[in-house]
Amino acid sequence: MARYTGPSTKVARKFGEPIFGPDKSFERKNYPPGQHGLAKKRKKTSEYGTQLKEKQKVKFTYGLLERQFRNLYEKASRMKGRKGENLLLLLESRLDNIVFRMGIAPTRAAARQLVSHRHIIVNGEVCNIPSMLIKPGTVIGVRERSKSLEVIQDNVSKGGCKYSWIEWDAATMSGKYMNNPERTEIPEPINEQLIVELYSK
Repeated sequence: MARYTGPSTKVARKFGEPIFGPDKSFERKNYPPGQHGLAKKRKKTSEYGTQLKEKQKVKFTYGLLERQFRNLYEKASRMKGRKGENLLLLLESRLDNIVFRMGIAPTRAAARQLVSHRHIIVNGEVCNIPSMLIKPGTVIGVRERSKSLEVIQDNVSKGGCKYSWIEWDAATMSGKYMNNPERTEIPEPINEQLIVELYSK
């Protein structure tokens, strides 16, 4: 399956959560999509269905395809500690996610595009790989000739980064990935244990 490029609100309504950020359309129609979305009586979801839905929600939230997600899960399984928490830490350390967290882009999809179009530098070098896993201590910033881009200017002017594990300097439009976040610091409402249970079957 190729990466989803359709209406984000439709996906958010499917999961019942604004997974792509604040969404006025979702607030107006906070019920499942489709002709009978408002009136339809939902059957009780099976255990497998609940686990699958959680996995799909995380995939859409971070913008990953199935194979990418599976590979990250296998990598998380080989790490010390809890598989679910390791998976979230790997997702959070992706370059496109960190660009989004820094406030350079309004969404993860926009951050992925900025990286792909070579507007982002990592430790002074241009990087166009959105899936690159960033290690603590790495400096990420906007390429000098890209600092005047309207989309970047608009987002940086809104206040920039608000996460404790990222140090942001608005003057230079760069920041440092200080450390991996604690599980309690990740704001997305994700039940990672359901994903572990799904892949453990």
